Amino acid sequence: MKTTPSNDGAQAALWNGHAGHAWVATQTALDQIFQPLEDRLVEAVSAQRAQHVLDVGCGTGSTTLAVTRQLGDNGSCLGIDISAPMLQTARERAQRETTPTRFIRADAQTYAFEPAAFDMIVSRLGVMFFDDPVAAFTNLRSAARDGAALCFIAWRGPADNPFMTAAERAAAPLMPNLPPRKPGAPGQFAFADRSRMTCTLAASGWTDIDIQPVDFACTLPERDLVPYLSRLGPVGLALQEADSQTRVRVIDAMRTAFEPYVHGTEVRFTAACWIARACAARVESAHD
Repeated sequence: MKTTPSNDGAQAALWNGHAGHAWVATQTALDQIFQPLEDRLVEAVSAQRAQHVLDVGCGTGSTTLAVTRQLGDNGSCLGIDISAPMLQTARERAQRETTPTRFIRADAQTYAFEPAAFDMIVSRLGVMFFDDPVAAFTNLRSAARDGAALCFIAWRGPADNPFMTAAERAAAPLMPNLPPRKPGAPGQFAFADRSRMTCTLAASGWTDIDIQPVDFACTLPERDLVPYLSRLGPVGLALQEADSQTRVRVIDAMRTAFEPYVHGTEVRFTAACWIARACAARVESAHD
């Protein structure tokens, strides 16, 4: 099995650079925000009665660890991600918990998984970053047993997620060089189009495809809002190069824009997502 990742490409550079370190710095807040999504995936693992689970784009490991706890002595969960800083945090968390969870640093699109090793593959917002989604899900299919379950959560479109785009709208007048989001490009909203997801999975050896919209009620402490806004996303990345005056003005503008989401000491918003489910199509052998 290949044990080292390919570090080529913009996504590897991003997640091993600023974005990866930003997620580590805001890990506690992010885990709180996405707890409802994690809970839904753990429920899916339990309902499937899976024993050998792969968590794709596992990041700092929260979902991987939660699935491992759910499985107990009856199974195992492997987390895969391209981000070294995020995986370091994941391994440290597993060590503190004395949870027997394994993590590998690699690109799930190209990693040479042991064939038919998993009876379920899950992901919490981790599958939208592949350069070639069909190649990636084909590779994941090769890692799955015939009939294995796939269950992942991905963002719907920007228009459905005003909380996730408010920072860019607020910062744009002050930072005119913010890069525009490209529809369908690797990134947060790559799977905004349900039909694209369906075609990708069908072309990759998955069947019984079911993709449904779901809205998750998410929260984070108000005290974590400014650190979240100033570190994450396109604006957080651009702020690393901004002068101090611009930085202050942009953060003030963003904080004002997010006021409608602030309720006392808590920030509340809706995460508009897809839940995608599929089954690993049976591979016909020469003897069938």
